[in-house]
Amino acid sequence: MDEQTAERSHITTHILDTGTGRPASGVKATLEANLASGWQEIGSRITDADGRIKHLGPTQVEIGRYRISFETGDYFGKQGTETFFPAVSIEFYVSDVAEHYHVPLLISPFAYSTYRGS
Repeated sequence: MDEQTAERSHITTHILDTGTGRPASGVKATLEANLASGWQEIGSRITDADGRIKHLGPTQVEIGRYRISFETGDYFGKQGTETFFPAVSIEFYVSDVAEHYHVPLLISPFAYSTYRGS
């Protein structure tokens, strides 16, 4: 099954560069689960031309804590732009396995924000 026909991940993300007003393409994002043995990577992808990752990890995850780490420094470095944040990590809790979890990230060279999307 290729990425075009694969079922969407239980957890997805979307990155917008608020400094340029455009999607942030080419940003590596890594999804981790907090297990009894510590943080374990369960998925990793690069944002597409629209700044999205629809297939970041498994199609189903368990209740628990998760973290997405974004390589924002590499993204800004490729643009020749200085940034204060070389990486952004967002921890969140999955409390209902029947729901989809979308974690958008808004970035600029010296600020970022996030929210629970749909």
